[in-house]
Amino acid sequence: MKKICVTGATGLLGTNVIIKLLENGYSVIALVRKKSGWMGEENENLKLVETDLLSDFSSHLKEIDCVIHIAAETRQNLLSYDEYRKVNYEMTVNLFTQSKTADVKKFLFVSTANTIGYGNTIFWGSEKAPQLYPFTHSFYAKSKLETEDYLLQNRKDTEVVILNPTFMIGAYDHKPSSGKIIFWAWKKKLICYPKGGKNFVHAADAAEGVIKAIEKGKDGEKYLLAHENLSYKEFFGKISRITNQKPIMIPISNKVLSILGLIGDGLRKLKIKTNLSTTNMKALQVCNYYSNLKSVKDLGMQYQSVDKAVSDAIEYFIKNNRC
Repeated sequence: MKKICVTGATGLLGTNVIIKLLENGYSVIALVRKKSGWMGEENENLKLVETDLLSDFSSHLKEIDCVIHIAAETRQNLLSYDEYRKVNYEMTVNLFTQSKTADVKKFLFVSTANTIGYGNTIFWGSEKAPQLYPFTHSFYAKSKLETEDYLLQNRKDTEVVILNPTFMIGAYDHKPSSGKIIFWAWKKKLICYPKGGKNFVHAADAAEGVIKAIEKGKDGEKYLLAHENLSYKEFFGKISRITNQKPIMIPISNKVLSILGLIGDGLRKLKIKTNLSTTNMKALQVCNYYSNLKSVKDLGMQYQSVDKAVSDAIEYFIKNNRC
């Protein structure tokens, strides 16, 4: 039985990954800040370890075959790059260094699709495309790209595989995190939507991609875990159809979004945390589209529909009184 160490176990992707690891017969050590954050079931092959990923936890990496690093700072309202870099870069470097010392054979780093250049309605971004604006100005995306570069440049004796999921929707989003986008449209009589779009993927499929990368992921390679490219209008339309709603839908002009971004920039200069910023508002205006051909070919991925992802997320929210 292979032993796997996972970080970020209490989040949307981390929970789905651990559930699939256990289903596939792996033994898992999950490094967590609080054991109480684990939302899955107890399992004899799962050990939860409370630790700080900036500390020394090398004793827990003995006889580990593969580390799957998912934990990250993803909030969009932090005010400085250092706040993202401390978690997304420094924490990863510490984990990778200790993994190498413990002779871990493989290190899977879950990054973001936004380190890769996106496409549009005519062509889709692929793993070889360089990062594009506005994500070159996103503290979160920049910190992830810096980390990718470090890992790829220092992977001697330890295989490194980078996984780049797009926008994940699905069950076990207990905070919720990315699932907040569903509440933008669910039970609303009026939906105001940006004119851009993004790629959506079922969280369970992204987790399956991580599992497949343990065996099939090639050293030094990146894999987009992506599925449906949808405009925000199309995505919110899916939510309305699935929940039997008939809301009024009104587009938000790019000019309005740009003004909101400038307001956010001003608030940030006053040290006020806000999700508003020119970068974040510009991201809503672009068609942030990607291709999944590489993960289908190399990892053998098969993706479920985004309708299924939305249905599973809503079912989870209802079951756990999150709505």
